[in-house]
Amino acid sequence: MIKYYKIFLISVLLSTTCLADRIKDMASVAGVRTNQLVGYGLVIGLAKTGDGSVNLTKQSIASMISQFGVIANIADINAQNAANVMVTATLPPFAKPGTTIDVTVSSLGKAKSLKGGTLLMTALKGADGNVYAIAQGNLVVGGLGVEGADGSSTIQGTPTVGRIPNGATVEKSVKSSFLENDNIVLNLHQADFSQADKIANTINNTFGPEIATPIDSTSIKVRTPTQASQKVSFIGLLENLNFEPVTPKAKVVVNSRTGTVVIGGDVRISPAAVAHGSLSVKIQEDTKLLSEGTGTVVGQSATVSGTGATTAQDTQIDVDEQPARAFVFDPGIELQTLVDALNETGTTATDMVAILEALREAGALRAELIII
Repeated sequence: MIKYYKIFLISVLLSTTCLADRIKDMASVAGVRTNQLVGYGLVIGLAKTGDGSVNLTKQSIASMISQFGVIANIADINAQNAANVMVTATLPPFAKPGTTIDVTVSSLGKAKSLKGGTLLMTALKGADGNVYAIAQGNLVVGGLGVEGADGSSTIQGTPTVGRIPNGATVEKSVKSSFLENDNIVLNLHQADFSQADKIANTINNTFGPEIATPIDSTSIKVRTPTQASQKVSFIGLLENLNFEPVTPKAKVVVNSRTGTVVIGGDVRISPAAVAHGSLSVKIQEDTKLLSEGTGTVVGQSATVSGTGATTAQDTQIDVDEQPARAFVFDPGIELQTLVDALNETGTTATDMVAILEALREAGALRAELIII
């Protein structure tokens, strides 16, 4: 069987004239972050699509109803209409008690669908083990699962995962040192010394000298007002400052699984000559019949005698070697020249990876090659 793979080549051309960006799109304030919450819960009200005979679910049901003074034997519990689930949520920064957040509910056991279920009161804990929110409510499930009496089934989407919009109420806020410090630190999304220095200069040119000080390639310390209202207003103005970002580092990113190649606009090639060809070998094996078997039947006992069929292996090998196409890169060529040269040779993603790796080893590729 011969398989054909469709290869995609994407070249990203970055304009030499950069448009102005906002600081809020390039950096974030240190300490102003989200926190992950997780909890174990129980979903009830399912239409016989629950966990069934899973002991963990039965134990959870028994534990839940025991809080209301009901003593139940696990052997008497049927969990067809219930499912044990994990509940996850993201606690946004500065979330105060009483605010609501969305939660995601995912099945743990044998439940086939959570459609139509209701999540019972579930405590959501942080990494420190403290409870920060309580979740409860009706699930919204986008998937669909249908099963017939003969065992046939069809599933569309993921019916074992649902969401509850505003399904959790925050009970405890995370302590933040935002108002306690006289300075804030801006962390760049991508480390770059030139970028950090340019952002600091933009801030100083707008608010005054020595307001911003670059610490390293990632962080910039900014002096802020002490009063809370003034600090919030100052950061609001700071985040919306426009500046022209510096040219990013030259990179070539290759996804070997999908065949996607992304080449930055500042990639340059030193003088180099490349000759690349392809060799394909096709081997087909078969069994060839040389002569048919013969035989006779002797007596009433049906004794068979004679000779068997004669066969031999038949192997065919076809070799198709494409002539190597050679092309020469002049000093400091740009991205478009590189892409045009590779496209003219009918280069696939696999061939391009081989060419780029060879250019890097030869020291001709003036970019960082990243293979994911």
